[in-house]
Amino acid sequence: MSKNVVVVDGVRTPFLKYMTDFSGYMSYQLGQQAIKGLLEKTKIDKKEIGHVVMGTVAPIINTPNLAREAAITAGVDSSTPCHTVSMACISANQAISTGADIIKAGHAEVVIAGGTECPSDTPIGYGKKMRRSLIKVSLAKTMGQRLGFLPIFLNPSNWMPAKPAIAEFLTDKTMGQDCEEMVQRYKVGRKEQDEFAVRSHVLAAKAHEAGLLKDEIVPVEVPPKFKVVSKDNGVRGNSTIEKAAKLKPAFDKKNGSLTAANSSFLTDGAAAVLLMSEEKATELGYKPKARIHTYCFSGQRLEDELLLGPTYAISKALAKSGLSIDEIGVWEIHEAFAGQVLTNLKCLADNDFCKKNLGRDKAVGEIPMEKINTLGGSLSIGHPFGATGARLVTTCANRMQREKSKYGVVAACAAGAHGHAMILENLNV
Repeated sequence: MSKNVVVVDGVRTPFLKYMTDFSGYMSYQLGQQAIKGLLEKTKIDKKEIGHVVMGTVAPIINTPNLAREAAITAGVDSSTPCHTVSMACISANQAISTGADIIKAGHAEVVIAGGTECPSDTPIGYGKKMRRSLIKVSLAKTMGQRLGFLPIFLNPSNWMPAKPAIAEFLTDKTMGQDCEEMVQRYKVGRKEQDEFAVRSHVLAAKAHEAGLLKDEIVPVEVPPKFKVVSKDNGVRGNSTIEKAAKLKPAFDKKNGSLTAANSSFLTDGAAAVLLMSEEKATELGYKPKARIHTYCFSGQRLEDELLLGPTYAISKALAKSGLSIDEIGVWEIHEAFAGQVLTNLKCLADNDFCKKNLGRDKAVGEIPMEKINTLGGSLSIGHPFGATGARLVTTCANRMQREKSKYGVVAACAAGAHGHAMILENLNV
């Protein structure tokens, strides 16, 4: 029999701009900090943990299943199976959904799920020619065979590192380029984008000042001096429309509207949530923050719908649940770009788009801005690719408790033209 799955609690490390205080960490170590913080906060008996699932986008070769390394070094028992998932920017969303599926299927009663990312430690290798040569020379059995590779190894150009891929493999376009085309197609202007970005920073700064994010952040001691980091360092509370307007376009240098101010930045960080069957939570004496009501993934056209995942996934999740936009009190939507969020909101409220693309008889509806990302979002807090989904779920559940909302929605876009939406239900109202 399928079981109800609940979110007991969640935590995250501070989210830091890459190449700052977390630059010396590996991804699994940030995941370790999040899992360790979750264990300490919830006081869960480690023997109760039946599975660990972590998401990531760019693991290094030493830790291909970094969920295992993160869990074991955090103190999880070695008898607990762990596995890693990857689905671009919704990797943690996939990890949490997978964790819920594990519980629903009866394979475990307690699951830790989340994600981690450290672009400061991005794996960078050589080009294919050099990789093949290095492998072949390691297999060579005679000195003569090895010397045959000297011309390749003596050519300095062959030792140039391969640049990390920043473009879609199937379209060869960067996400920024896709977003530029999208905002122009749907007529989302520069001023709107800058206003939304400034809103994100101002709200995040206010949330930090009011202590509203303190409950979800676990401080991290950074060696060698063990400096304690307890806040996100990308938040600019003094942001203004005037300052944002002065920045030059980042992708389309001539006619573009996307800038460093209205685009998310590379971020190091990790997040984790504790999932249980509702029955197990009751047995162990926990008061869950939310029940996972519904979750959906979507796939769209890569040519022109790369970042429209939230629109498709939200539509599917609402249809599956039988709920309407008006019944959702809390919205946590990933902010890859200000233009991406604004375009999705526009499409959800557009009758023609919803009829043509979503198969609906009318628009999904207009989401009130005052319900969206009221504590800031990825534009200000940051976006560690593999971890953001767990931050969204944790923040959504905490807001639902604070605001006494019955339902909340988490939604995100991802590379590969995917989307995810999850509906959470507050069992305490």
